[in-house]
Amino acid sequence: MCGIVAYHGLKNAIPIVLSGLERLEYRGYDSAGIAYIIDDNLGIIKEAGKVNVLKKSIPENLKSNLAIGHTRWATHGVPSNENAHPHLSMNKNLAIIHNGIIENYSSIKEGLEKRGYTFNSDTDTEVLINLIDDVQKNENTNLFKAVQLALSQIIGAYAIAILDASNPEKLVVAKKGSPLLIGVGKDEYFIASDAAPFIQYTKDVIYLNDNEIAEISSKNLEIRTITNELKTPYIQKLNIELDAIEKGEYETFMLKEIYEQPK
Repeated sequence: MCGIVAYHGLKNAIPIVLSGLERLEYRGYDSAGIAYIIDDNLGIIKEAGKVNVLKKSIPENLKSNLAIGHTRWATHGVPSNENAHPHLSMNKNLAIIHNGIIENYSSIKEGLEKRGYTFNSDTDTEVLINLIDDVQKNENTNLFKAVQLALSQIIGAYAIAILDASNPEKLVVAKKGSPLLIGVGKDEYFIASDAAPFIQYTKDVIYLNDNEIAEISSKNLEIRTITNELKTPYIQKLNIELDAIEKGEYETFMLKEIYEQPK
């Protein structure tokens, strides 16, 4: 079960995303990575192994206001740096993280290869980001519309977050079948597979529904369906504390649950 974390706002996104990935370690994973934008440049760092391995690869002075992070549990391809998320499009202009399975990725990949695309991994996720890139180029449209059109061709489940180096102020996320939450702060947004990565920053949350796509800047959020229906975000208030969803002094969540039963 993969983990997704992203941040867009005024703070440094790198430590927020990394600590969020650590809070999703309970899901199990074999690799981890982040992608970020600095001065219109898209950077990516990923490693097979634990989040601690990833953290050692990240420069201490790295700062960005927009970043996405991922912990992967292998479904397509063995655990490796190449198969770890995030994945880049062939032109290295787009980066994606993905939880779920694209069932028709093989036929889509075959079509992309005929159109000149090459692939560096065995994942269905790299196929998806190149499909979005292909749609964006052929339709001459922005990332949000390209994601809408690409996802209309997809069979399967997904929770995704995408960066575009040519539009560094925007983050696009979408969901079908896999959980994806949007934490709402003051001039900032948090994206995650569950509330654990952002509960210390905000308890205001939007649960993205299936077939919904959100375009996020640091001060604005717009949600539409794949068919372009505009949705009004429904913000809920979480009634939970951070220590209730962390292991604390216990080695595992199972031990925590056992010892907390008397309470």
